[in-house]
Amino acid sequence: QVQLVESGGGSVQAGGSLRLSCAASGITSATCMGWFRQSPGKESEAVALLASTGDTTYADSVKGRFTISKDDARNTLYLVMNSLKPEDTAIYYCVARAFNRCPYTPAPHMFSYWGQGTQVTVSS
Repeated sequence: QVQLVESGGGSVQAGGSLRLSCAASGITSATCMGWFRQSPGKESEAVALLASTGDTTYADSVKGRFTISKDDARNTLYLVMNSLKPEDTAIYYCVARAFNRCPYTPAPHMFSYWGQGTQVTVSS
């Protein structure tokens, strides 16, 4: 059984940093994992994806500010978020799919496994 458990959300002022963690269990090595975010009134957005091949994908809105990585020994996915902006405020979800490549145009329905979400709030 696949489980994804996020942690690390919180409140920060604009320009600050946060690191999200996603502890994964029951996932094979051939996966695409990443982070989606959802804020009120907006569509769910794929923020960053990491394929088991090592390829990464970032939303244009976070390029240069966010970094996705994975510690295979701990089976934990990370998202380091720097230079945070109020528009980054959202619930962030850890996601996974049992395929070693990530979709070119990711959408929520393409990911079978979701964590419970962690709130990130950035104040101006």
